[in-house]
Amino acid sequence: MQGVRLRALVVAIVGVVAFVPGWIAYAAIDHPLVGTPYGVALGVCTAVAVLSWMASFLTRDASWVDRLWSIVPALYCGIVLADVGLDSARITVMTALACVWGARLTFNLIRRGGWRRDSEDYRWSYLREQLSQRGIFGRRIGEVGFQVFNVLFVSFGQMALVWLFTSPVHQAWLHAEVPLGWLDYGAIVAFLVLLLLEIVADEQMWRFQQNKARLVAEGADVERPFITEGLFRYCRHPNCTCEQAMWIVFYLFAISASGQLWHWTGLGWVLLLLLFAVSTRLTERISSERYAAYSRYQAAVPMFVPNPLNPRRRRAQPVYV
Repeated sequence: MQGVRLRALVVAIVGVVAFVPGWIAYAAIDHPLVGTPYGVALGVCTAVAVLSWMASFLTRDASWVDRLWSIVPALYCGIVLADVGLDSARITVMTALACVWGARLTFNLIRRGGWRRDSEDYRWSYLREQLSQRGIFGRRIGEVGFQVFNVLFVSFGQMALVWLFTSPVHQAWLHAEVPLGWLDYGAIVAFLVLLLLEIVADEQMWRFQQNKARLVAEGADVERPFITEGLFRYCRHPNCTCEQAMWIVFYLFAISASGQLWHWTGLGWVLLLLLFAVSTRLTERISSERYAAYSRYQAAVPMFVPNPLNPRRRRAQPVYV
């Protein structure tokens, strides 16, 4: 209890000391988005990142960024929509898609217990443990090292990434007078199809985990400790595949609005692909340490992009199915 109070005091002091000069410094920055609704969204993003770090430090739970991940894209799009109203069909559609995407992800997180106390994602716990076992110049990194990682990569880094992959709505705002075209309609269909596939993958994983938990509770043998059925027969992370593809599709709205194939607002989905490449490898490293057969599953099934013609899949399939 005393430790919690001490962390709360530290967070309060840091928050009070940093807020006023931080706000003054931010307001003084003459960046290209000054005076735009997405510039306001950038300020909101900065505040959310600070609050995320403060909450994670106070509760010793780095998953606050995961809980906010599904909420803020709709918020950022909503800020832009509030500026133009419903006059821009493209921005209205983009905001609606962000809301539907966020509702799905929030629902899935809630039913998995992601908003419960002490529900930190196991990957953050794993990283914290790994950092505590390493040292620099003979001194252990420990919690201090994890908090540096938390500030730079988790709280501020990931919140900045979410702001970036939502930024195509800024291009739509710059060209709000451009009507919807064939690329927009194609993007709507593709986004909804990917969303449906992700919902199917989430449901398949949910049912598998519920059945696995039931078997464990009954003391029965768990023959398949990780899922290999349904969409997971074609790639190891179908939900992640859809997640990445949806935000690539989201960028198509910016292309349609501006007529430009490349723009800085496309940086978001590029960095998102890099994040998934790193985080998914961490997830699979943990799975490989837990389950001896997981390496055979990796050899048989691609990580993200299905490849049914892969001969390795046909040879290794009987091993894990």
